[in-house]
Amino acid sequence: MSAESTGSRGFTYWRLRFRAWRGNRPFWAGLFTLLGGIPIAYLPYADLRLGNLTIAMATTAGAGSLIIGVLLMTLGLTMWFHSVVRVFAGVATIVLGLISIPVANIGGFLIGFLLSLIGGAMSISWAPAKPAAEPVERSEPEETPGPDSDASDPFFPEPRADEGYDPNVTGTTAHANGGRNSAG
Repeated sequence: MSAESTGSRGFTYWRLRFRAWRGNRPFWAGLFTLLGGIPIAYLPYADLRLGNLTIAMATTAGAGSLIIGVLLMTLGLTMWFHSVVRVFAGVATIVLGLISIPVANIGGFLIGFLLSLIGGAMSISWAPAKPAAEPVERSEPEETPGPDSDASDPFFPEPRADEGYDPNVTGTTAHANGGRNSAG
């Protein structure tokens, strides 16, 4: 180790790295979807014991519940690690959540169903952040026409000659034939 090295990386470093990782993907959508798959897959195989009384939750649709639950957990991980397919994963999550109502004990007693619907909707609506644009510096301030100026239309100002506009050209192909364009 060099004298400039701090040795091990502390908690703050890893927390900031996790925040940066989490900010670039639909993290909460994946978490809700992952958590929604757990009760759907687990509850059909669970036994509830109250003293000497055992209540079996097993149903004939246990295999279907397990498949739906595992698929939901896989879709949650897909949202985390392949955020490009977030819309597909969100739609598939919502469809599997709806299918879990009749197949998997009312969607894991509505817990898994609701978590899956929320996660799928969040995945569909998530969009990556746009990179911050650098501010453009102007050499001269723009002059805006005031109420006393001779500008004909403030919303559609006339282009200046130094911007490639030729004032001698009277029409364009878009305005020929009464505004109709032809392909041939």
